[in-house]
Parts: sequence; structure tokens; C-alpha cells
Amino acid sequence: MPFEIKHIASNQIVRHSDAPDSDANSSDLIEHTNRIALPFADAVLSHWQFDGIRMIHTNWHYKTRSDMAFRFDEDVVQMHFNLRGKLLLNSVQHGNLLSFEHNQHNILYGNSNAGTISNEHLHASQFQIQFPRERFLKLTENANDTLKRFSENIVSGKPVLIADQHLPIDLPMQQTIDAILNCKYQQGLKKMFLLSKAIELLVLQAEAFNRPPKKAVARTDYDKDRIHYAREYVLQHIDNPPGLSELARIAGLNEYKLKRGFKEMFQITVFGYLAEKRLELSRDYLSDPNKSVTEIANLLGYSSVQHFSAAFKKKFGHPPREEKM
Repeated sequence: MPFEIKHIASNQIVRHSDAPDSDANSSDLIEHTNRIALPFADAVLSHWQFDGIRMIHTNWHYKTRSDMAFRFDEDVVQMHFNLRGKLLLNSVQHGNLLSFEHNQHNILYGNSNAGTISNEHLHASQFQIQFPRERFLKLTENANDTLKRFSENIVSGKPVLIADQHLPIDLPMQQTIDAILNCKYQQGLKKMFLLSKAIELLVLQAEAFNRPPKKAVARTDYDKDRIHYAREYVLQHIDNPPGLSELARIAGLNEYKLKRGFKEMFQITVFGYLAEKRLELSRDYLSDPNKSVTEIANLLGYSSVQHFSAAFKKKFGHPPREEKM
């Protein structure tokens, strides 16, 4: 894929290619990670490519606010997830400024493009999945109404977003992205796994954009920022989380706005989220031969090992002790 990304202030090329990317159409899984140290930023760029599908994860630590110029020439549909930071995308093809807040997603189509990317925060992270146009259209035929309308615009060659309004990345999407980034399978199995997760993410996005819009509870940037803060606070205090009213006080919101806003943004309640994260973390702990089931239950703040075992079995279909075997 001919493309270029250039730091505007220094005129330094960050990534560049003038030749078609033969790896992208390989039936084999091609993956690589590049660590980049530049005067203005450090970055880790990870890529997975197979059967024309490309997955990209970028993690940037800027030393100062930076603007990048980009250009590419390829007919692709891009599922975009802005995981961290505020991203401003000034796209020539889409004709307007696209502003992605922290934890937002959308699906974009374009057959070539150029423009600028600006990150408003010093730490920025994005995840993208790119499908070739024809592969995407074949995959999504007979899908829901939102995807059908989106596909009609793609067929006409019109650069388009699946919706003008970006949506929050909910817990199932975040879990699917985490599964991709932390996949331990190799080669053929990994390719199968990544393809299944790419389709799963597409289904989750399509369903999210197909829901009728509701009147937002978290309307301001302040509300959204405080709800994100509450989510991070819960994760940092997973062994001894505060009650809802205490969490609302810590976050600087009233209890109603925290409760309803959290569900609105992440499609799960505060304590549903806490329960999911506890169980996900417990699987990592169970892989440690030096930690007993009882110790793990205590570490994660369960009232008893029986309560932990019951929750684990309900979620994963077997008791935690079998996980250690």
C-alpha cells in the first residue's frame, strides 16, 4: 500500500512506502512490531496482516503536541477505535474535521486519502481493522439495515462514515480488542482467532450503530471525563471498591448521573463492569502456580472463596481449580 506519515513541524517521515504491500494479500499471517524513538515522540506500532485484512495498533507517547500529515492510496473500509487521547483527523476526502474523543469508535470508507492527524494529549492509542472494499461488501451482504445503507454508499464510491456521531467503545468491544492484542496462539490458529475477532468486532459495531439514539445523560466533556475517571478508579481499587455513592463523590458527579452515564457509555453497570474485570484478572492470577485459589479470592476482594468459585464457574463453565490444572 503506497502511504506516508510525516511529522509536520520537523518534516521527518515516520513511515513510508511507495510500493504495494504484498504482505497484505498473503494467505499467511504476517505480523511485526516496530518500536520507534523520535525527537518528538516514542511509539510502538504493531501490525497483523492476512488475506487482505490488516490490523494496526499504535501506542504513542508524545513529548509535545504534534501534528502529522498522511496520505495513502488503497480502497479500504476501516474500523477505527480511539483507545486513548483525543484525535483530530482532518481528512481531504471526507471534507471535514473528525474529532475522536477518548474511547470512541466509528467505521470509515475511502478509496484514497490525505490530510492531517493531531493528538490533543501526550499519550495516544488507536486500534484499526482494515478490510478491502470487495471483501467487506461480501462479508456484510444481508446484514442489518445500518450496514446495508453503509454498503450502498461504498458501492457508489462515496467516502463515508457509518454514522456522523462516534459512539463509546463498550465493554464487549474492549474485551475483544484486548483478546486480539494479547492473543497467545501461533500461525494458523492465530490467524483463525484474529479473523473471528475481527468479525466479532464488526458485528458489535454494526449493532451499536443500529440502535435507536437515546437522550444522553453524560452530555458534556466534563461528565464523560469524570465517568472515565470513575471506571479507572474502580480498576485501581478492584480489591476494595467504593460504594456507588462514594464513587460518585470521588468522581465529582451525582449518583444518578454516574449510574446512568456509566451504563450509557459502556453498556454495563458499574458493578457489572467490576465483576467482569475481577473474573478476567482472576484467570491471569490462576496461571501463577504460586497463588492459591483462596489467595486470589482475597486479592480480588471476594467475600469468600465459595463466592469467587461460584462466580467463576458461572462465567467460564468450570471451577477455578480446574483452571490451574
